[in-house]
Amino acid sequence: MPAAVIRHLESGSLKTVRRLWDDSGNSHDLVFGGKVMARGDHIWVSRPLGYAPVGYTHHGIDCGDGTVIHFTGEPGRKTDASIARTTLSEFALDSIVNFREYSKQDAPQVVIDRAESKLGSRDYNLVTNNCEHFATWCCTGRTASQQVRMAGSLTTTGAAAATALGTTAGVVGAVGSVAGVSGAGVMSGLATAGGVIGGGAAAGPLALALGPAAVAVGAVQVALRGDKSLPKDENDARRDGRVASAAGAAVAGAGGMAAVAGMGAVAGTSAAGLTSGLAAIGGLVGGGMVAGTVAVAAAPAVVAGVVGFGAYVMSRKLRGVKPKKVTPPPAGLEGPPEAPQIEP
Repeated sequence: MPAAVIRHLESGSLKTVRRLWDDSGNSHDLVFGGKVMARGDHIWVSRPLGYAPVGYTHHGIDCGDGTVIHFTGEPGRKTDASIARTTLSEFALDSIVNFREYSKQDAPQVVIDRAESKLGSRDYNLVTNNCEHFATWCCTGRTASQQVRMAGSLTTTGAAAATALGTTAGVVGAVGSVAGVSGAGVMSGLATAGGVIGGGAAAGPLALALGPAAVAVGAVQVALRGDKSLPKDENDARRDGRVASAAGAAVAGAGGMAAVAGMGAVAGTSAAGLTSGLAAIGGLVGGGMVAGTVAVAAAPAVVAGVVGFGAYVMSRKLRGVKPKKVTPPPAGLEGPPEAPQIEP
């Protein structure tokens, strides 16, 4: 009977499992620590998306006997997707298999029962019922897809920044008492926008930035919201990203105003100072005063997204949050000759 020692990092301590295979290819775990490893685990693999520079993740439930229950179908195209039970190798397609850790997960038999109850289901939906929704529901009783949430939030953040870039010039040129995007027109528009928040022309760029920045910060808050079923370190990293997003937007807004006051040939927030500062900033991006206004207005939304998600990724790295991996046997083998080697 082939055997191998598997090491698995769980809740901060290293568990050692000896996994045995019988002649039929079924696995049996001799566990030190009381938890039957793998059976009922949420596992996932990374897959390419055509020729795109980024891919997606595919999720399933490990049944502990060398099979996985998951949404099958052609990778990247799920028009024919249905929930089925396949071998681990068919699920992995020669990719590294990762474990998703939960701080609160239902018992393995409950997870397996849920997964088996959906066998044959064809109600796949990319946004509301994809493979990650399915695997999360099996493990916790609720549906969630982090990759959909992340993609949606990134799209929203980008849209907020694009909106700021696309509409600022038009708004500034239209709302003032002097129409157009001449120097006088821009200053008049900034004064009108600044008046909305109780300021003058000096507060105009900040007023124009508030809407897109609020949308971008909100999108990051949604993408990185806490989840009690996930490990503490993961939730702490998400909190760090949320805080960094809001702080980044605030700093970018304040920094933009300081740059306007300090970069021009005429310092300060007088009309001449604002005109000079915005023109100087616009010159950095190959434009003039209007381009400077657009850059200052869009910066908080851009920074909110970049800093928020960047802080989340960095915090995960510093806290040692990383997937636990297992290399499955090559496709085509009748039962693994050796146990998969799990990396802590």
